[in-house]
Amino acid sequence: MGTYAVTGSASGMGAASAAVLRENGHTVIGVDLHDADITADLGTPEGRRSAVQQILDAADGRLDGVAAVAGVGPAMKDAGAVAAINYFGPVALLEGLRPALARSAAGRAVVIGSNSSTTVPMIDDKLVDLLLAGDEPAARDHARAAQTALPAEMMQSAPSISAYATSKFALARWVRRTAVTPTWAREGVLLNVIAPGAVITPLMLGSTGAGQEPDPDAFPTPMPLGLFGRPEDIAFWVHQFLRPEARFTTGATLFVDGGTDAAMRPDAQPTALTL
Repeated sequence: MGTYAVTGSASGMGAASAAVLRENGHTVIGVDLHDADITADLGTPEGRRSAVQQILDAADGRLDGVAAVAGVGPAMKDAGAVAAINYFGPVALLEGLRPALARSAAGRAVVIGSNSSTTVPMIDDKLVDLLLAGDEPAARDHARAAQTALPAEMMQSAPSISAYATSKFALARWVRRTAVTPTWAREGVLLNVIAPGAVITPLMLGSTGAGQEPDPDAFPTPMPLGLFGRPEDIAFWVHQFLRPEARFTTGATLFVDGGTDAAMRPDAQPTALTL
């Protein structure tokens, strides 16, 4: 049995992922702001360093897998914090834990992205560049400045929608670029993204402003299956990506969104290579 670190383990998809791993006999090191084995704030450099060190100590320097699930939604008022938590949080954690994953015979890492990265037409190219360049202070400042240009009605319902979608977009791009580098791929550490759609979690309900589950047929984006996802639907795929048998998939983004991305962008994939 293996040892796995799961961020965001106190609720939602993180809690479901930790539960599936434990049910399969694995040791799970949960990380969250509260109610976890390790309490740490992944929105700050100090919190990330603390989380990495505590995970390494708990795992004796060797990990079989990491599920970077922790994140915040577009309802959060501070767009700068959204960019920092959703992008720099998982990136710093995974970079810090990569050597421990390499010590496993089958190190695996999976990141929770979002189908908002492809279905929200508000990707901020400048913010993407700042995130991928690793310039956290400039990224925070830019996200906050860009936020002031949002329409008043959007500021009421989803004040950080652009920073949210952009941070998830940049995160998926970082994974794709990073997964194929020698220090990951040639050391057997596989790195992939799961892009959920509308999954009933406290974060999703908070982002939509709904106190109860909304009607899928009245949802702002298409819901081809006529139902919402559950945390367990994402946890299933987290477990699959973390299994030792998942040996030939890296740099991939798997949409687990009930068909929303396919409905909105039916011709987006595959994209032909041009010379």
